[in-house]
Amino acid sequence: MQHTIAALFDLDGVIIDTEAQYDVFWKKTSEDCRLGIENFEKIIKGTTLPTIMSRYFSHLPEDQQQKLIAEVNAFDIQLKMIPIAGALDFLSELKKAGIPMGLVTSSSDQKLAAVFQKLPIRDFFDTVVSADRITRGKPDPMCYLLAAKDLGMAPDHCFVLEDSFSGIQSGKSAGMKVIGLATTNPASAIQADCVQVIPDFQEFHLKDFLLYMS
Repeated sequence: MQHTIAALFDLDGVIIDTEAQYDVFWKKTSEDCRLGIENFEKIIKGTTLPTIMSRYFSHLPEDQQQKLIAEVNAFDIQLKMIPIAGALDFLSELKKAGIPMGLVTSSSDQKLAAVFQKLPIRDFFDTVVSADRITRGKPDPMCYLLAAKDLGMAPDHCFVLEDSFSGIQSGKSAGMKVIGLATTNPASAIQADCVQVIPDFQEFHLKDFLLYMS
C-alpha cells in the first residue's frame, strides 16, 4: 500500500532515552568552563555540536576546544541506549505498514554508528539525516526538508516526532506537522506547537498515526 504521509523521527528523547545523561554531562561542562548560563543543558537541546562549540565555547583556546570535542565524542559512544517506552514497537508497526520513515538528528555519524551497534534500528529508516549532512542545524528546517526530499515526499505530508523546542520549531518551519513527546519538556510547554503531545509510545500506535492520513 502506498501511503500519503511519512514519519520523521528525532533520536534523543524520541527513540532513545538519553536526555538525562546529556543533562549531567553538559551541566558539569558549563560549570567547569564557567559559562554562567542558567539551564545551559536545557538551552542546547537539539543543537548540533559544531553550533554549540561556535556559539558557546569559541572563547576557549583551540586545544581546549579540541579536548572538549573529544570528550563529547567519547561520551556519545558510551551512552546507555535505553529506548523510549514503546518506541521500538511503534517503529516496527510503521515499517510493517510501509510508512516511509526518516531519522533526523543533530547527532554525528560517529555517534549514530555507536547507536546502531547497540540498538539495531537502522533498518527501520528509509533515510538518515545526521549533523554531518547539513550546514544549518535545528531550529533551521534544513534537516527536515532534506529528509522529505530523500523520501520524495512533500513537506506538508510529513509528520515530525520531536521533543526539543529547537526540533519542534525546525519541523514547523519546514511546513510539517509535529507530534511532540513530553520526554524533555512538559506537555504544557510544547502543546501549542504540536498537533498532539504524547508521553511516549505505549498508548500511541499505528492506528493513531493513520488518523492523520489525508
